[in-house]
Amino acid sequence: MSGSQTDVLPLTTDVREHPAVFASAFNSGDPDLVERVYEEDGILVLDPAAPLTGAARREGNARFMSLGVPIAVSPRHVHQAGDIAFLIVDWEVRGTGPDGREVDIRGTATDVARRGADGLWRYVIDNPFGVAGAPAAP
Repeated sequence: MSGSQTDVLPLTTDVREHPAVFASAFNSGDPDLVERVYEEDGILVLDPAAPLTGAARREGNARFMSLGVPIAVSPRHVHQAGDIAFLIVDWEVRGTGPDGREVDIRGTATDVARRGADGLWRYVIDNPFGVAGAPAAP
């Protein structure tokens, strides 16, 4: 994964585009860019018993990014009620990592996003494995 900040999609005013913004930031290889797609107190649910926020959320995403394989996303449903949206997104991190090992992690996310005062969407809850629960952490 390589890229520069100029290769990354900007935050969006259209919630249907938010998963693609996340993927673009993830595929940049820069965990700080991924952090931009979350509200400050937003959570990442890799383990339902221990949702991550702040520096722990950044580290959780960084672990996935360290696999060196891009993410592909395919929104299945986006339901919006005013400034809140519920998204169901199929995703996969699948390919050969820089160490030559095959990576195949997939899920269906159940996410909540909110439109900020600036009109841009950010995740409040990012639950990449939905109700299935997460596999062992990368």
